[in-house]
Amino acid sequence: MRKCDWIDLTEHKESEPIQLSPAEHDAIRRAVPSINITRVEDSENEYTLTPGSTIGALEIGDLSIHIKPKLKIERVLWLACYALGAFNLRDEQFTFKSDQPELIAVLAEALGDAAGKAFARGLLHGYRVEEEALHTVRGRIMVAEQIRRRFDMPLPVEVRYDEYTEDILANRLIKAAARLLGRMRLSEKARHGLRHIDATLVNVTPVRYPPNDVPEVKFDRLNGHYKEVVTLARLVLAHQSFEPLRDGKVRARGFLVDMNVVFQQFVTRALREELGVSEHVLHSDNRSVGTLDKGRKVNLKPDLSWWEDGKCTFVGDAKYKRTDRDDPDHVADPKIPNADLYQALAYATALNLPGALLIYAQGEADPSPYCVCHAGKRLEVTAVDLAGSIKDIRASIGELAVKVRAVKAQSA
Repeated sequence: MRKCDWIDLTEHKESEPIQLSPAEHDAIRRAVPSINITRVEDSENEYTLTPGSTIGALEIGDLSIHIKPKLKIERVLWLACYALGAFNLRDEQFTFKSDQPELIAVLAEALGDAAGKAFARGLLHGYRVEEEALHTVRGRIMVAEQIRRRFDMPLPVEVRYDEYTEDILANRLIKAAARLLGRMRLSEKARHGLRHIDATLVNVTPVRYPPNDVPEVKFDRLNGHYKEVVTLARLVLAHQSFEPLRDGKVRARGFLVDMNVVFQQFVTRALREELGVSEHVLHSDNRSVGTLDKGRKVNLKPDLSWWEDGKCTFVGDAKYKRTDRDDPDHVADPKIPNADLYQALAYATALNLPGALLIYAQGEADPSPYCVCHAGKRLEVTAVDLAGSIKDIRASIGELAVKVRAVKAQSA
């Protein structure tokens, strides 16, 4: 057992006994519900922590928790950036390397490195619409606002004009991400690039973006050199975790990535690209495809569904349970695949399809199909290799696309 201010954990691996205060115990449960916290027998404040598929860094008061992925950190960032639309699967993008052992440190260095490359070509400027009351006319007079606010007063004049400025969305996103990472405990090496960003963007307005509403930036030949750094910034902001101090409880803040979500988003985008279809054809889980029951009480939201002429012709689910079969610490849980199969069967039955497809991370799934008794449904299982080279991933996605078309063809 130990009491410390720094805890290193690994995805899906139980820790040694750790001493936690009641406030720390409760804060961890609130901030990362996927961490299984088990009290050590015959103890009052000793626990083992077993993370699920959420990785990253969390700071609770003076306690820092780092959850390492089973995949290489660079691969995790590659997958997450691709899921955000930073590049195409055929591109050799995001080749940043770091000797840092923690995801948050690698991310800070990557953001600083990408910002340095982008800023070296000149700080991006753009036009932003401004509305002000001025004593000289600039741009267009807003007649309706002038009458409403000023009546018959000639000055000041309500005007709208375009301002060419560095205080634009792309720079605001980068600054917000750098400041968020700068509040975490990082080495001086990791902080160097963040300080450079803050100094370069000194005239850019600091903005706080909620994780569920991070705006996108459209790229073209004029701002394409900003694509990598903006994507990394959006990644930081989309996965920020912050719980304010309240009722005397410990504040929690950090950067947490749910690999289940990243895997599902990666597979969805990669399949659309490989199959040459849009989001209007291959739907993701942001919409309901129907209900399981006639009373319309149980909504169905599979990760993937293919629609043609208003009819669903394919359904599938992506499951990131990154627990390799050859891992000596892995203990198989037969209830997990059973639950996945029941879910796939529910989709196929409710949508009146001959079968469904379960997509796992490499090493998790037995590729054998399951033919359901008395139902005539065929549940296919396949896997995507995430641990190999980028070339291996491309090949795996190509094989997956073939499988999707084969399952879809059964409903024709």
